Amino acid sequence: MSKLWSGRFSKETADLVDQFNASIGFDACLWECDIEGSIAHARMLGKCGIIPEGDAQAIVDGLKGIADDIRAGKVKFDVAAEDIHMNVEKLLHERVGEVAGKLHTARSRNDQVALDLRMYVKAQIESTDKAIGDLQLSLIHKAEEHIETVMPGYTHLQHAQPVTLAHHLLAYVWMLQRDRERFADCYGRTDVLPLGSGALAGTAFPIDREYVAKLLGFSRISENSMDAVSDRDFVVEFLSAASILGMHMSRFAEEIVLWNSEEFGFVELDDSVATGSSMMPQKKNPDVAELIRAKTGRLYGNLLALLTVLKGLPLTYNKDLQEDKEPLFDTADTVLRCLKVMRLLIETSKFRADVMARALEGGFSHSTDIADYLVKRGVPFRKAHEIVGRLVKYCIKEGKSPGELTPDELARFSDKLAGIDLPEQAKKSVEARDVPGGTSPGQVGKQIEAAKRAAAIRLL
Repeated sequence: MSKLWSGRFSKETADLVDQFNASIGFDACLWECDIEGSIAHARMLGKCGIIPEGDAQAIVDGLKGIADDIRAGKVKFDVAAEDIHMNVEKLLHERVGEVAGKLHTARSRNDQVALDLRMYVKAQIESTDKAIGDLQLSLIHKAEEHIETVMPGYTHLQHAQPVTLAHHLLAYVWMLQRDRERFADCYGRTDVLPLGSGALAGTAFPIDREYVAKLLGFSRISENSMDAVSDRDFVVEFLSAASILGMHMSRFAEEIVLWNSEEFGFVELDDSVATGSSMMPQKKNPDVAELIRAKTGRLYGNLLALLTVLKGLPLTYNKDLQEDKEPLFDTADTVLRCLKVMRLLIETSKFRADVMARALEGGFSHSTDIADYLVKRGVPFRKAHEIVGRLVKYCIKEGKSPGELTPDELARFSDKLAGIDLPEQAKKSVEARDVPGGTSPGQVGKQIEAAKRAAAIRLL
């Protein structure tokens, strides 16, 4: 079968060019969007009297039949037809005959491609938002189990101050909430109907764009036909939001990798989410977390690839824009898989409260609390900071922890340290942080309820 655009050509394109030019190998996943968009376009053509209503209905019935066949696995796409759009039109011609040629009235592949992409991105945002919400709930449920679990908090990967494990886990819930908000913002700018823009200048036919927008669930139509066919900002936004989400997942994955090590021992991975070594029989590797960490670089690469494609393009459509799809499809698939596997990782992992408690023994995580203790007894904070610094230096020299110091030793640094209860300071430390957003069990309990409300909000 000759190509649908071959009228002005006197030679067939070379096989190598066909292979190089074709996108059906990766854009076949748009078939449902393409058929749904074409059905809406056909209905509009019939409604507006641009083609006979009987022809419009025959086209609609034919497209529905093609969709059924694709779902049933009865369709093999043809690389000679270049892309999913031409493949569907070719299949429609085989099914309903010459009337199929009327479907492309008042439409170009340029605005057709833009429509399919927007429909695809909207659907992917909806799926991603749900997966993020599921991950948030898993973190919240795990936090509820560990409101009283005290662990070292870190800065510069060194013991800083005691925090509750629940507080630590909830930090990621709020990161994920911002991710949901970013995707929701992207959804709003994606929710624009480009169909009716034609190749670049609109169409001379009396189409009803608002009707098509209503049929396809778009909130508004594009304002400028040249912008509409060449705009891929919404894809860049999706890839950007996905990259930030990937960064958040990677940070948590890195902590799982660290906490799973023998040096930390804070978490024990379930056998269902760990792997072994082909050589070392003792190994239980956090491969899932490591892969999530690595795939974030893949997400970054996809974003940069599309930004590079777009940076020098003149208006309007250029074939370069075919390169928007593989980064988009790969990112959408990668993000969803990472979200789902991270949820499984969290739900099945056992956090070791006993090991976390032991990690606080003999260290200096309570140093800020000792300084606060002095401040409450009238010592200026800068002076208290210097006193505790000297105390820590002394402990390091003597090989002791602050809790092992005698009253006489403490008095060397300040007589106001008399009566301080250092051995119990970790529990008191987290209880003292009883301000909104703090790590005290009471505040964390309130935070959990706020996190549940945030996760339940419908953003799309």
